[in-house]
Amino acid sequence: MEQGAQPMTGLEPIAAGEVKIARALLSVSDKTGIVEFARGLRELGIEIVSTGGTARELSESGVRVREVSDLTGFPEIMDGRVKTLHPKLHAGLLALRDHPDHMRSAEEHDVEFIDLVCVNLYPFERAAGRRGVSDQEVIENIDVGGPTMIRAAAKNFAFVAPVVSPESYDAVLAELRELDRQLSPTTRESLAAEAFAYTARYETAIARWFQEKHEDFPELMVRAFERVLELPYGENPHQRAAYYAQVGTRTHVLSMVAQLGGRPLSFNNLLDLDAGRLLLGEFQVPACVIVKHNNPCGVALGTTALEAYQRAFACDPMSAYGGVICLNRRVDADLAQALVEHFVEVLFARGYDDDAVEVLASKPNTRLLDDRERRSPNMIDPHLRQVVGGMLVQDRDADLEEREDMQVVTKRRPTEPEWSELLFAWKVSKHVRSNAIVITRDLATLGIGAGQMSRVDSVRLAIEKASSDLRGAGLASDAFFPFADGPQLALDAGIEAIIQPGGSVRDPDVVAAVDVAKGTMVLTKRRHFRH
Repeated sequence: MEQGAQPMTGLEPIAAGEVKIARALLSVSDKTGIVEFARGLRELGIEIVSTGGTARELSESGVRVREVSDLTGFPEIMDGRVKTLHPKLHAGLLALRDHPDHMRSAEEHDVEFIDLVCVNLYPFERAAGRRGVSDQEVIENIDVGGPTMIRAAAKNFAFVAPVVSPESYDAVLAELRELDRQLSPTTRESLAAEAFAYTARYETAIARWFQEKHEDFPELMVRAFERVLELPYGENPHQRAAYYAQVGTRTHVLSMVAQLGGRPLSFNNLLDLDAGRLLLGEFQVPACVIVKHNNPCGVALGTTALEAYQRAFACDPMSAYGGVICLNRRVDADLAQALVEHFVEVLFARGYDDDAVEVLASKPNTRLLDDRERRSPNMIDPHLRQVVGGMLVQDRDADLEEREDMQVVTKRRPTEPEWSELLFAWKVSKHVRSNAIVITRDLATLGIGAGQMSRVDSVRLAIEKASSDLRGAGLASDAFFPFADGPQLALDAGIEAIIQPGGSVRDPDVVAAVDVAKGTMVLTKRRHFRH
């Protein structure tokens, strides 16, 4: 028994506020900072009890350690599967020390109290995410004793301090030094809240792994989200906001994204950035997507990033003002010079030349985001959408129809240039709010009609936005035309090629109108609503 540790006989009740840390149990999988933390505890005269690999690491670093088997009187067995699951240990964690009956039981059974538990868990998430990992290996990374100790300490936080994060070590040591080996009630409760959140995240990852092996829509859907960024405000200045990433996801909208300059990102910035990144992911050649209010207002391909940007901006310069611009290529000085001629809220690109950053620095409010993520997002993950008191869950609308699966329903077949135009317009339409109409020419958008309650109004809006001669342009509609009036407006404006899902009872009337105008129409046979 070390100096400072509670004796095992003559135990007297003690109030929560009077507990001093005399004995700490350290058992961690992530050993970041554990040696320094243990040394700090030892300098305060606190006894260290430890297990397995943690005990070895501390001993090899010169930290005096007492094996947990010495405290319990029972050895580690079954390859370490059983080492801390013992009543003497958990009695030392769960005893209410201001309760006379608990103190009598502790004295009767030679229970030694544990005042601080520093535990983090087997790396289940990392193990489950490795390619080619076996089920057995994943299962062996399910920690049992660790969560049990954390939960016991957190439940009894008035007398036991649970520490689960290496980031907490310095603050805990500082307070122990300042308060003569005591922790304030506020700190104890804060540590308990962090501990329960930590074990909840862990159990969520395990439950999700089992569920996803067998069913896509389980009876109980469990997900955990981790705060990545505090935001200045929400959609409006009076709303508080933060950005959370789903735990265990391969990538997220800000993964491997470095902000090189500009104001803090806002809630609306992130919504638009997500929309822009998803659309940008449809293209391999140089492409630019400009998003405003969660809809693309300009999309174009080009031989260079500069050309793609100029053509996308030309689609709707008024709407592009203050937009989110996404590029799938690096920004050089020439492109930077073109960008600073207009107001840009967010610029997202795959790298920046040094001289480009210098040019962009003349617009200090523009948020410069450097996309360093090279992993592909896991589009198999379901799409979640929160509603009041619940969640809507669906498969992601991730893929697009192949040309060979589409049907030409008019007398005239599309030319090869028209096919390219229609397929480009179709890709864009999938990312426009319904009812969506996209007019393009030469692989750049001319006019976009979004979010209208009537499809014919979306056509009218797209034509008005284009404000040019539309001969040779193509048009995509995200869902079928219920009447021939929408296509007729487009045909009258000079559009000669249309792509749409089909499926209306009036499809024959729509096709007939296109045939009369000597146009061409392709049916994709699948719609792409985006509400």
